[in-house]
Amino acid sequence: MTAADSRAVRLELLRLMLKIRVFEEKIVSVYPAQDMKTPVHLYIGQEAIAAGVCANLRAEDYVFSTHRNHGHYLAKGANLDGIVAELYGKTGGCSKGKGGSMHLVDTDAGCMGTSAIVGGSLALGTGAALAIKMRGENRLSAIFFGDGAADEGTFQESLNFAALKKLPVLFVCENNFYATNSPQSARHSVPEIYKRAEAFGIPAAHPDGNDADAVYEAASIAAAHIRAGNGPYFLQCDTYRWKGHVGPDCDFEKGCRPRAELDKWLERCPVKTYQARLLKSGGITEQELAQMRARITAEVEAAWDFAKKSPYPGPRELLTDVYK
Repeated sequence: MTAADSRAVRLELLRLMLKIRVFEEKIVSVYPAQDMKTPVHLYIGQEAIAAGVCANLRAEDYVFSTHRNHGHYLAKGANLDGIVAELYGKTGGCSKGKGGSMHLVDTDAGCMGTSAIVGGSLALGTGAALAIKMRGENRLSAIFFGDGAADEGTFQESLNFAALKKLPVLFVCENNFYATNSPQSARHSVPEIYKRAEAFGIPAAHPDGNDADAVYEAASIAAAHIRAGNGPYFLQCDTYRWKGHVGPDCDFEKGCRPRAELDKWLERCPVKTYQARLLKSGGITEQELAQMRARITAEVEAAWDFAKKSPYPGPRELLTDVYK
């Protein structure tokens, strides 16, 4: 079933995107207070990818993410209280306040932990897919990574191994055209990263990363291919992050990117355009949209309240839950 065939699917895609956007905008609003000490890599502008992919995943499926992980974990259904408390370094956090934004984990939701290492999720997610196959489990491993990670050697190695062993793994390249502040045009002679997967015999697709329907439908085909035992699949989803590489500011102000380029992508806001599509088609009413946003906002505010009330770790916890 395509997203266009199901009102329930389209409402879920919108709900996931709105949840990510409201969550990230809340971080932007509170970060200047400086009581959130962790660096944050915001997902604003890329919401259609996390929503479209994760709407095709089951509870038992794994997700391996990156330093820009909030969107993936929210879309997969990770515990919101635990995420927010982790951002504040509190004991109620999903990593007990010891990991911060770049090291979120929620194994109950299949979110297996993230790393600040560029490309680090590739080998981990591929290894998990090998474990799935060896155990004969009915699940898949979805790996999110950026165009910068495609420059790492582990990218080629993971693709080759996954293809060789026909592993149940979905590679999702979120190409936002920048590795920190280095544009893709300065790094890649061929911008079609998915063609590298095809060189290993991995089927690939290149949906519009700002169109939730397009991502959903491509991910649906990919998931069906993997679950049928046909091995890995690769998606390249082109998109654009609105904020700087790290933090709540817009880095065009520092000369890192052209303002005109940002403005072009702001006009293609995945949340705004999808809302308009559903309103025009009758998939949602203005009242229903307002109610959806209100529920999400209340959920986010409740998580912030939980995080604020959660205590900080004590000195005795310094060496607990760590390898010595």
